Amino acid sequence: MRRRFVPMLYAGFLPLLFAACSTSPAGASGQRTVQDGESFAIAHGEQVALPDKSTLRYVKLVNDSRCAPDVRCVWAGDAEVEFEWTGGSGSPQSFILHTGRGDRSKDLDGRRVTLESLARGADPQAQLRSEPTP
Repeated sequence: MRRRFVPMLYAGFLPLLFAACSTSPAGASGQRTVQDGESFAIAHGEQVALPDKSTLRYVKLVNDSRCAPDVRCVWAGDAEVEFEWTGGSGSPQSFILHTGRGDRSKDLDGRRVTLESLARGADPQAQLRSEPTP
């Protein structure tokens, strides 16, 4: 009976061993760093690090009045997405970006964040771009 127990013990620890030895591309903080000028996707609740060491978090979809696909509408509508940016001061700053009417970008202490597109659904993925302001 003891001989069967030992292989089962090793088999149970093997996945833990692999997990402990793997590295995450996001780094120790668990968040990924996005690069200047590149589009990046961000999911509801996700936080990313920007090149200037500030962070950006997708808080929530505030409102979505966009025209549904395959429907003919008089007005295309607008979606509002709330984000939270934390810069060097450590104080988070909330702001909203729009897909239609309203601001599609926000200047944040020498950095511009632009909402390029927004998927459909209850918690849609946002496509953003971050770059230094000129």
